[in-house]
Amino acid sequence: MKIALIGYGKMGKAIAALAVERGHELITIDVGDSIDMLADQKPDVAIEFTTPEAAPNNIRYCLTHGIPVVCGTTGWLSELEQIKSLCLQSGGCFFYASNYSLGVNLFFKLNAHLAKLMAGKGYDVSIHEIHHTQKKDAPSGTAITLAEGIIKNNPAFTSWSQDGKQPGSIQITSERKDPYPGTHEISYAGKVDEIRIEHTAHSREGFASGALAVAEWLPGKQGILGMDDFLGIG
Repeated sequence: MKIALIGYGKMGKAIAALAVERGHELITIDVGDSIDMLADQKPDVAIEFTTPEAAPNNIRYCLTHGIPVVCGTTGWLSELEQIKSLCLQSGGCFFYASNYSLGVNLFFKLNAHLAKLMAGKGYDVSIHEIHHTQKKDAPSGTAITLAEGIIKNNPAFTSWSQDGKQPGSIQITSERKDPYPGTHEISYAGKVDEIRIEHTAHSREGFASGALAVAEWLPGKQGILGMDDFLGIG
């Protein structure tokens, strides 16, 4: 299949290497390239891993030109509802995930289940994440997804914050150091003990292979989709 790879940073290069191994044809759009170059290329699907500033317009371009788009860029979700509306209006296909790793998506489910179990037990919860120094946004999109999973399943928490502990909020702290593909730790601290769960990525390959697998699955689909749809674990 013909894949438009929008963004050729570390993640883009990892996806490209796997795509070539699997025999796909690539159209690569790097910094400084115009996305308009896709107009005559007719890709089967686009994979978007760029920056929070560039992602919304890249997604809009794909949707208005009939290109199914897989997005893994985080930090731009203030515009997500607009993108969803455009997808529905255009009859297109938009797939978003804050993380494409199978292990992380199973971790999301574990996190939600633990949040239910801990409701009303008197434990305070916090999230700590570590990523490489090139990561543009903090907290990570994965950390935000984890916080939202807790909020949805534990009524003691209604928000998340980076600015110190506030009543009813989940404090998220972030570190940036190399080399760290990604670590996320959730801590439930009580008066007499503490419970922690953690996911640590050993390389970018898990994220890249997940994104490519979604791109291979997406053509022919329609609407707004996510990892629960792909994995069948909703």
